[in-house]
Amino acid sequence: MHFLVAVVITLCLTAANAAYGQLQIEITKGIDNPTPIAIVPFGWGGAGSSPEDVARIIDSDLARSGQFAPVSRRDMLSYPTTAGEIFFRDWRAINSDYVLIGRADPLDGQRIGLDWELFDTTRQQQIAAGNVVGPASEVRMLAHKVADAVYQKLTGIPGAFATRLLYVSVTRNPSDKDFYRLTLADSDGARPIVLLESREPILAPSWSPDGNEVAYVSFETTRPAIYRQNLRTGAREQLTNFKGLNNSPVFSPDGNSMAMVLSKDGSPDIYLMNMASKRLTRLTQHYAIDTEPTWMPDGKSLLFTSDRGGRPQIYRYELKTGAITRVTFEGRYNARARVAQDGRNVALVHQQDGAYHIAVFDLVTERLTVLTATNLDESPSIAPNGSVVLYATKRGGKSILGAVAVDGGVSFNLPAREGDVQEPAWSPFMP
Repeated sequence: MHFLVAVVITLCLTAANAAYGQLQIEITKGIDNPTPIAIVPFGWGGAGSSPEDVARIIDSDLARSGQFAPVSRRDMLSYPTTAGEIFFRDWRAINSDYVLIGRADPLDGQRIGLDWELFDTTRQQQIAAGNVVGPASEVRMLAHKVADAVYQKLTGIPGAFATRLLYVSVTRNPSDKDFYRLTLADSDGARPIVLLESREPILAPSWSPDGNEVAYVSFETTRPAIYRQNLRTGAREQLTNFKGLNNSPVFSPDGNSMAMVLSKDGSPDIYLMNMASKRLTRLTQHYAIDTEPTWMPDGKSLLFTSDRGGRPQIYRYELKTGAITRVTFEGRYNARARVAQDGRNVALVHQQDGAYHIAVFDLVTERLTVLTATNLDESPSIAPNGSVVLYATKRGGKSILGAVAVDGGVSFNLPAREGDVQEPAWSPFMP
């Protein structure tokens, strides 16, 4: 049993259905001296009250990064919305290094504009300003874009708050039968949308490079099959349904191909599908298990997991020559690689002392750094700005999502309000 819920009709979802996939944020570790910043409540130029508390969303984003300590509204001595209303001595008195002010205005009944200004209280001057415009229904995403701009100005790293997450939420009905929901949410877990619900497992979700489509594995036909789905229209297409394994679909960086794992010709191997013609090309041919492909950002090679050396390790396949080289050597188990956009850092699952942790492997220095201390970590996915790794883990017998900075300095959890969550996939930057 399964049914499709198209994105275009998501407002019709029941509150109960959305609650199953709702994530909550639990910050577990930040840097030692986070930067104090005041995000003042935004002014509102329309009738009644603003549809969203824009400042609260920005405040939460920056706090979740672990690098900022937003000032409590209770401690603010005033609530300026224009530069002329700012008295820098008031903000220095409460030890705020920066002040963000802004205003939200309805533009034509269907769109909203956010104007914002960022001030340095020590230098007593504006250091950044901007404006974002979008549909009134997307105020939260507009707020995330402001947070991205502020984060980049103060850290030098592009923000990834205005991105989306894919994950699978799992709940049990009274007859103790699992329900699987492929869920789409904002990067903070808000606004969950159920894309697919099934009594059978849903696995390995991944994004197209433009963020308009997702691919995943569904067992709805009683065996694994690979599907692609358009997020704007809800249109869905089955790509494979061969006997044996059909798994690990990942779009190429140009979106023209998809790497996947098939066992239709014997042992599991990596195949490449042309998305226009659906023609398959077999890339690996080995009696060992070759699985979990992931693309290098330039599209010229793939990393994959193989036990052809006796234990699961990461290998690289060069598309031009077909050459295969082993990448990881440290430890007895390295698997499920995911490459950052810089093409240097690779998040993976690393076994150490019998436990499975999330680690980052530097392809240049060949240094492997373990990031997590929990024991059953899996399914890493790297943020599009390369700063954070999202992964699945266990806590108290439940599956939750965790996140950790690639330098290990910041971490937070995203448990579901109800049920379990697993198989996370972080979107690319969204237009």
